[in-house]
Amino acid sequence: MPLSPITKVYGVQDAKISRLTADPAGGAATYDVPIDVPGIKSFEISGDIETKKLRGDNGPLATNSAISGITVKVEHAKLSLAALAAITGGTTTGTGTTPAQTSTYSLTGSSTLPSFKLEGVTPANGVDIIGGDLHWVLYCCTLSKFPEVGFADEDFRTVSFEADADPLISSGKWLDAVINETAVAIAVT
Repeated sequence: MPLSPITKVYGVQDAKISRLTADPAGGAATYDVPIDVPGIKSFEISGDIETKKLRGDNGPLATNSAISGITVKVEHAKLSLAALAAITGGTTTGTGTTPAQTSTYSLTGSSTLPSFKLEGVTPANGVDIIGGDLHWVLYCCTLSKFPEVGFADEDFRTVSFEADADPLISSGKWLDAVINETAVAIAVT
C-alpha cells in the first residue's frame, strides 16, 4: 500500500542552507556542503499567483492562473556567521589562539546575492506516521531583503530572513515536500 500523501505537520526540528554552485541547462544542480540554521524556530512558505481574466460578450469567458513567485520566511534562535555568509555572499574568518580567538563575518561591496538551497524538517512523529517526518526543500532561493540581525534590550535577539524561490534552470523544480515513513536527517551532501 502506498504512503498516504495526507498528513498533519507539527514542529520544525532542523534546517540547513547549501549555496548553489552550478545549475546548468540540461545538467544537474550542485551545492556546497550544508550549513546548519541553528535554533530553527519557524519555516514558512507562501506563494503568489497571477490571474488573468478574459472578458467579452459582456461577461467572463476564461480565467488563467500561474504561480508567479514563492517566498520563504525563516526565524532561528542563534546567529550563525557561516549561514549569514552563505545567503549574503559575505565571508567568515577565524583568527587568533586561545584566549584571544575571533570569528568574523565580513560583507564587502558585492552587488549580486548568491543562490542557495534551503531544507527544513519536522521532528520524528511530526507527521501522521509514527516515526516519520516531512521535509520541505526549496532548491534555488535568493534573499529578498537583508536578514534581521542585531540586538534586543534585555532580551534574546532572534535572527530571521526572507527569500524568493525560483525554479532551477537544470530541472525546473521549485520545491519538494517529502513525507518519509521513517524519519531521516537532512542530507549532508
